[in-house]
Amino acid sequence: MKIVLNGEARDVAATDLAGLLAECGFSGRVATSLNEEFVPAGLRAAQTLADGDRVEVVAPMQGG
Repeated sequence: MKIVLNGEARDVAATDLAGLLAECGFSGRVATSLNEEFVPAGLRAAQTLADGDRVEVVAPMQGG
């Protein structure tokens, strides 16, 4: 299926948001949104993906 991940078009096999994170190598603490709606970590496995979805994955940053 074709999605847009962090602004880049990608072909992926994953059918849910948790699977997408694993497929694309994201690990640790990240924030996710699907079509501009925040998705909490506990709901990612239940959040199905559809062709054309827009996913944003952001890692927290430290610094000052």
